[in-house]
Amino acid sequence: MSNDRPLNQMVTAQWLLGGESIYWVAGKGWSDSFAEGTVYADQPAADAALAEVQEFVKQRVVVGPYLIEVEVDSDGPKPTSARERIRAAHNATFDIDHGSWTARIAD
Repeated sequence: MSNDRPLNQMVTAQWLLGGESIYWVAGKGWSDSFAEGTVYADQPAADAALAEVQEFVKQRVVVGPYLIEVEVDSDGPKPTSARERIRAAHNATFDIDHGSWTARIAD
């Protein structure tokens, strides 16, 4: 099955300290703002950007960089997967203040 829409991708990772989601901004570095992330419209450019950020992994600044697919409209880039929408919104998938069964064990 052919997909006629252009493939747009962005590089994402997480800060090693803190674990926040971050996005690669070509020529500037990392940003915690999804909207600032550089969108690559072709695979060779996306692959080159992913290779470029590996230096930050070696320096132990970021972990787990990878490419994500994004859609681009007049409002800017949008993540295409539910996982990336959650990460871009910086929403936790659990309530840290809700407590857990481990708190009951510690008492």
